[in-house]
Amino acid sequence: MIAPPFPLVRTTACLALFALLPQLSAAGAPATLAGLPPLPAPLNLPKPGPATDAPYAPQPILPGGVVVPLWAPDSPYLKSERIREAEVYSLNGAAPGRIASITGIHNPSIEFHAGSRALNTGVAVIVAAGGGHNTLNVGGEGADFVPFFANHGINTVILRNRLRRDGYDPKTDAVYDAQQAVKLVRAYAEAWHLDPKKIGIMGFSAGAELAAPASLFWTEFDRKNDVTGNPFAAVSSRPDFVGIVYPGPTPFSTPRSSTAATWTAPAIPRDTPPSFIVCAGWGDRGHAIWANDWFTAMLNDGVPNVEMHIYARGHHPGDRVGPDEPPSTGGLTNRGFIAYGTWQDRYIEWMRDLGFLGKPGVETQAAKDVAAQLTRAFRPPSGGGRRGAPGAPDTPAAPAPK
Repeated sequence: MIAPPFPLVRTTACLALFALLPQLSAAGAPATLAGLPPLPAPLNLPKPGPATDAPYAPQPILPGGVVVPLWAPDSPYLKSERIREAEVYSLNGAAPGRIASITGIHNPSIEFHAGSRALNTGVAVIVAAGGGHNTLNVGGEGADFVPFFANHGINTVILRNRLRRDGYDPKTDAVYDAQQAVKLVRAYAEAWHLDPKKIGIMGFSAGAELAAPASLFWTEFDRKNDVTGNPFAAVSSRPDFVGIVYPGPTPFSTPRSSTAATWTAPAIPRDTPPSFIVCAGWGDRGHAIWANDWFTAMLNDGVPNVEMHIYARGHHPGDRVGPDEPPSTGGLTNRGFIAYGTWQDRYIEWMRDLGFLGKPGVETQAAKDVAAQLTRAFRPPSGGGRRGAPGAPDTPAAPAPK
């Protein structure tokens, strides 16, 4: 007698399993399969802190986060009648332990997460999430960057800024939150093992509407807050670098209003920090135009180390797309494995080129170029495009801002 190729017990088990296959739905196995016990509910779901008689205490989005409110409880920047209200979390339906977005932010804060101590570059990136000023998408445009940056020796700071839906002005209140975040991170640089000359901000969509002005108008903000009793008065709010990711309108985008005819673009400080800009092109044309507004202004003014990537394919997060198009996701997602999904690698390369990924305390190439820019004669675009063609004559350098 020839032995069967498989033991009879295993054959019987396989036949029993095949008999169950017709019960499987398109979505997968049914809730219970042959008497299996139901799965337990998810554990340790994040939740906001309670509303009390004290100012609301923001809770960490990820384990281990160090949460610091941006403003003192009696700050004139806050609405004293709302500071006790609790935030509202929206959890990701597919991953219930993950916060997708937050609203109801009346006591804005930052949340610090250290990168790898062995790889520490001293860099901190303040991440300003998007959400159309209606929600703050701290999941894909915030929390996801903590492990990604940590692998490169970069520390992550998640910004929780106030929103228009809650009665705040994105052009003032939210921008002040971003500027104050830079101050706080720089103030705590020693405690967090950071290089105070490697503090930057990256904004996504509506968050870029905070990051962009924060990299232009820090002198005015610092002067306004240089008051007695402010422990951060002597700390600069100037970011050392800025990321502009599929942005909303920048300060160089013509406003859509009746005053557009009289609108003039803001002045660009001579020590404006370098910018990294990224967006999809045709599939996200409106945001690509706003990205180009920023890039063109920086390039025409001669700001050093400005880099832009406009990808051929891709969409803005949340846009409707056709069945044969890549998904409209944001942040670090691969976007259906199209080239746009690798933009973060270009960002790391840009930071490495500018010397930010070296050891803490070592002057970066970006800092050297900014210092040279303060005394460099300004050369406006010459046109022509011929190699070796004479350019326009140099004009005297503008005085450095004080």
